[in-house]
Amino acid sequence: MRFASEETDNEILINYVTKTLNLIGCLAFLSVYWPMFVLIFYILSPIPNFIARRHADDTESSNACRELAYFLTTGIVVSAYGLPVVLARKSVIQWGACGLVMAGNCVIFLTILGFFLIFGGGDDFSWEQW
Repeated sequence: MRFASEETDNEILINYVTKTLNLIGCLAFLSVYWPMFVLIFYILSPIPNFIARRHADDTESSNACRELAYFLTTGIVVSAYGLPVVLARKSVIQWGACGLVMAGNCVIFLTILGFFLIFGGGDDFSWEQW
């Protein structure tokens, strides 16, 4: 049985790893802070799914509200991967910084996906009740 403090500690560790990768990407290559704008995408990405899970009926297998939430989340995630590439193509940041930001993106979005897979089910204990 896992306790809430273990979950919180793991999430804090992953959060630090992601932000460290982003900061190294910013500071190691000419001290440019443009890649930090992906933090906005990290904050925005789970919001459509939270809203859809709150307002969607669980009786249907496919639901327009959830499909829209998946579409918006996909757009946000693709934008988080696209922003560093666009900045690197325009020579605003270097390609090494782009790679570090991409690594941070992989860590944080896999963490968010894992959160929704573990706590997204309709079992007895879930975060949906809060």
